[in-house]
Amino acid sequence: METLLGLSPFILMFVLFYFLLIRPNQKRQKAVQNMQSSLQKGDKIVTIGGLHGIVDAIDEGKIVIKCGDGSRLTYDRAAVRDVTESVSGN
Repeated sequence: METLLGLSPFILMFVLFYFLLIRPNQKRQKAVQNMQSSLQKGDKIVTIGGLHGIVDAIDEGKIVIKCGDGSRLTYDRAAVRDVTESVSGN
């Protein structure tokens, strides 16, 4: 019983770390993976580097982004930070 009481601060710290740090980070990663896997042609996106463009083509791990001046750039899917306007309206 004394060992359980001695370990209780460590157990409490682990529970706090889980609910304050680990779990929200896992939810955020899952949301980003869902967003990146549901990209469609025509979606307006922002990359992690700040490039704004429209998805022109999609491959397994890469996307082609059409920029404002008409140029097309190839990026990894993981480089997409946010979808600003979706074709499906979501």
